[in-house]
Amino acid sequence: MGRHTEAKCKLCRRQGEKLFLKGEKCSSAKCVFDKRPYAPGQHGKLPIKISEYGLRLREKQKARRIYGLNEGQFRRYFEIASQKKGDTGEKLLEFLERRLDNVVYRSGCAVSRSQARQVVRYGHVLVGGKKVNIPSFAVKLGDLITFKPKMAEKVKVNLEKMEDKSIPDWISVNGEKQEITIEAIPTREDIDSSIAENLIVEFYSR
Repeated sequence: MGRHTEAKCKLCRRQGEKLFLKGEKCSSAKCVFDKRPYAPGQHGKLPIKISEYGLRLREKQKARRIYGLNEGQFRRYFEIASQKKGDTGEKLLEFLERRLDNVVYRSGCAVSRSQARQVVRYGHVLVGGKKVNIPSFAVKLGDLITFKPKMAEKVKVNLEKMEDKSIPDWISVNGEKQEITIEAIPTREDIDSSIAENLIVEFYSR
């Protein structure tokens, strides 16, 4: 399955809430969801009764869209999480948060996850001094993430743009050196997310 290429604003409208997929635009007056807060299509304004299955499906789709994953990738994360000790939903969110592209975004070094994924794919990110161009790379406790010199100015600009953004406690950012340090493994309390992970577990467990 290829990556979703539909307009990102349509995903927010279909979900019925902002997913902040386009960075600064989502917080500006240009946000399409603020102008048209209903589902896309000619019947988008009609009320829709959602079934129990639909609620679980929608929550799973919401998480997929937020982290920019296709169904196969997302399901693999769930299968891995289900094999670990502890709450499956919380483990799922932990694995999603530990993705390298997500860490670059959460730190404020990129304005959106799609931009962060592009930065990683183009080989601009170093983990422990070694180039890593795999967005799904799972960061570990103590990892030091830096950027190649030609990306330093762009990262600096992004950090200035995102200075009001709340950075999770498990991530430490040195704005002067454009460095990110993983201070801890994220727990559910550290993840600022409106995702109801229990509904996702119920969806895959049906």
